[in-house]
Amino acid sequence: MNIKTTDTRDKILKTAEQLIYQNGIHAMGMDLLVKTSGVARKSIYRHFANKEDVASAALTERDERWMQWFRSESDKGETPQERILNMFTALTSWFESDGFRGCAFINTAGEVGDPEDPVRQIAKMHKQKLLDYVLELTGQLNVENPEALAKQLLILLEGAITMSYVMGDLKAAGNAREIARLMLEQASPGK
Repeated sequence: MNIKTTDTRDKILKTAEQLIYQNGIHAMGMDLLVKTSGVARKSIYRHFANKEDVASAALTERDERWMQWFRSESDKGETPQERILNMFTALTSWFESDGFRGCAFINTAGEVGDPEDPVRQIAKMHKQKLLDYVLELTGQLNVENPEALAKQLLILLEGAITMSYVMGDLKAAGNAREIARLMLEQASPGK
């Protein structure tokens, strides 16, 4: 019974995430979720109190999965510098993947006006995790201000995502990678 319950919950969340990513939170109504997932409305409400709960859970799972993928790809580098530059290589592969629609967290945060809304809080948490990871890497460098460098690199990452999605610029991550490389050279001692 638990396996079936988990499978049903996973199916709801996977479908909700796809609908949110493709169409946005406001377009993902419960009727569409029922129709697309094939899960009865009553079953959905057994797992979630409302649409907002479904959306929050789906975005939380996306955050965990995306961060795990991003870290895994970035961490293929042997040095902190290589890992930092690999972040942009990972973005390039994401931009070139089927169905790329930008950052789900930026997209959904843009749909919600209230900064205290759970969806905005999840988006903020996701970006904080990304900043924390970049800070973890810059903290391994011999640089004067690793926190400032991490924040600058985060802006490059976010800018590349936005340029790729909004402008259709598949070279955005490569361009941002080159800027990051120059920044790392500048931040190194003796420069």
